Amino acid sequence: MNFELSEEQKQFQQTVKEFVERELKPGAGQRDKNGEFPWTEIRKLQRMGLFGLIFPTEYGGGGRDFTTYTVAVEELARADASVAITLLAHTLSAGHINAFGSEQQKREFLAPLVSGEKLGAWALTEPGAGSDAGGITTCAVRDKDGWRLTGNKFFITNGSQAQTLVVMASSDPSQGAGGISAFVVDGETTGLTRGKNLEKLGFRSSDTVGLMLRDVRLPHERLLGEVNRGFSQAMQILAAGRIGVAAMAVGITQACLDESIAYARKRQAFGHPIAEFQAIQWMLADMATELDASRLLVRRAAALKDQGRGYACEASMAKLYASECATRSALKAIQIHGGYGYTRAFPVERYLREAKLCEIGEGTSEIQRMLIAREMIKTVQSS
Repeated sequence: MNFELSEEQKQFQQTVKEFVERELKPGAGQRDKNGEFPWTEIRKLQRMGLFGLIFPTEYGGGGRDFTTYTVAVEELARADASVAITLLAHTLSAGHINAFGSEQQKREFLAPLVSGEKLGAWALTEPGAGSDAGGITTCAVRDKDGWRLTGNKFFITNGSQAQTLVVMASSDPSQGAGGISAFVVDGETTGLTRGKNLEKLGFRSSDTVGLMLRDVRLPHERLLGEVNRGFSQAMQILAAGRIGVAAMAVGITQACLDESIAYARKRQAFGHPIAEFQAIQWMLADMATELDASRLLVRRAAALKDQGRGYACEASMAKLYASECATRSALKAIQIHGGYGYTRAFPVERYLREAKLCEIGEGTSEIQRMLIAREMIKTVQSS
C-alpha cells in the first residue's frame, strides 16, 4: 500500500490547516473554558463542505474518499478536538442513513445533513448499555400507524444541537442484540426531550447529553433498513467511526508534539534550551515515532475501506494504538512543560483531557483488544 497523500489530498489538507490556524486555534482554549458549543466554527465548516465530505454528490456531498476525511479530522483535532468530535458524531448519523436508508430517506434526511443545512447525532449508548451495545432497553413498539419509541439514551454527542438523529431501539427484546432496529428521528418530534450538556473532563465545548424518549411516534417510513437489523448496522457504522476517532487521536498527538518542540526550543535551563537535553530529546523522539506509527495505522484502515475491503480489525488496531499513544504523548508534553504544563497557560493540559476520551469513545481500549484478539483467533482457526 502507498500511504502517501495525493497532490489533491495535500492541497485539501493545506486548505483545512489554514482554516484551523485562522479560525479554530485562537479561540479553542476559551471555548473549552466556557463550555461553549462552537456553532460559528461549525457553520463555517459546513459551508466549506466538510460535514458532507465523503457522501455522494447527488445528495449534495463532496464525493471524497475516507482517507481525505481522516486528513480533515486530524487537522481539526490538532487545534480543537471538540470541533472534530462534532464532525465524527454527525458523520455516524449521516453514514448510517447513507448506508441503509431508502432513496426517499436519503432525499429527505441525508441531503440536508451533507449539504450543511442540518447537524446529525447518532444515539446508541444508554445509561446501562455502553460497551454492551446489545443490552439497550429503549423499546420500539409497532402498531398500525408506525412505531412508538420509549427509553433513555446517554452520552449522545450533538444530542441537544442536532436536527436529525439516528436512534437504535429494541424492536424484539426476546432476540437481544438480534432484535434491535434503527430509526430516523426529527429533533422536533413530540416526546423527545434533550438534556443539558454534561460537565466533562475534556471536550467541554462539544455537546454531550442524555435523551429521553416518551412515546415518540414515528411513521413506518422512519425505520432504517430492515427490522431487527439495527445492531449489525451499528457495528458496521462503528467500525468506520473508529477510524475517525483514531484520526482525531493522531491530531491530538500532533498538537502535543508541536507544542512540546516549540516550548523546548524556547525554554532555558542551566543556560541552555531544554531541547538540547537528552531526556527531553528522548521524549520527543518517542512521541514522533508513535505519532508516525499511529498515522500509518489510520491510513491503512482508511485505505482498506476506500478499496471496499474488510477493515474492521484494522480500524480497531488504529483506534487502540492511536488513542493510547495520544494519552502517552499528552503526559510527555506536560512533563516537558513542567509546572507550566499543569496550568491553563499552555494547551497541553487540555490535550491530556481530550486524549483520554479517545480510549473510551467508540468502544474502549479493552473492547478493541477483545475484537482484535477474536479476529486473530478466527484467522488462525480458518487457516
